[in-house]
Amino acid sequence: MSDQKRGILTIISGFSGAGKGTVVGRLLEKYPERYKLSISATTRSPRNGEEHGVHYFFKSDEEFQQMIENDAFLEYAQYVEHSYGTPRQYVEENLAAGYDVILEIEQQGAFAVKKAVPEAILIFLTPPTIEELERRLRNRKTESDDVIASRLAQACAEAAHVDQYDYIVINDEVEHCVDAVNRLIETEHQRTQFNGAKIQELQRDLQPYRKGE
Repeated sequence: MSDQKRGILTIISGFSGAGKGTVVGRLLEKYPERYKLSISATTRSPRNGEEHGVHYFFKSDEEFQQMIENDAFLEYAQYVEHSYGTPRQYVEENLAAGYDVILEIEQQGAFAVKKAVPEAILIFLTPPTIEELERRLRNRKTESDDVIASRLAQACAEAAHVDQYDYIVINDEVEHCVDAVNRLIETEHQRTQFNGAKIQELQRDLQPYRKGE
């Protein structure tokens, strides 16, 4: 990948129950030579089966605080007494190597990363209807009615900001959604802002044909 042009950071978020994890997992599985998943840093302890540098970068509170002071995060936040953040260096290294980096993150974090990396693209995933969203939440059979109601209320709040995303993709069928996301990223690669070297090459090679020379 090192001989290819710089990758694009793609931020994916959506309602709880929209199928973000499934879509992202399938995207990475289907196109392993192209995509890399952004790995978060966290201060919580590893769970069974979790590996440092694979699932998370596990940090002490002191290490995490030092990273904050060194501006080493694209974004960071605290959830349930533990801190989580998106390491800037890991993302930058993979983008420089030519990989398109996928960051699955909640809405507040998505907007923070977009502010830090303006050229990143924001994609919002949603089921085709809210009825389908509620059905998926209930089919998990892991949450109470109160929790489901809370998630739907959160979805209502998030819906107010969906117009700040670059794209909205309907996740009706996983493979179709994965293909749609892949096509969007492929299209982004054709933007002039990501093709400065090619534009300069065209301008240089056409210099001998300038009128009057």
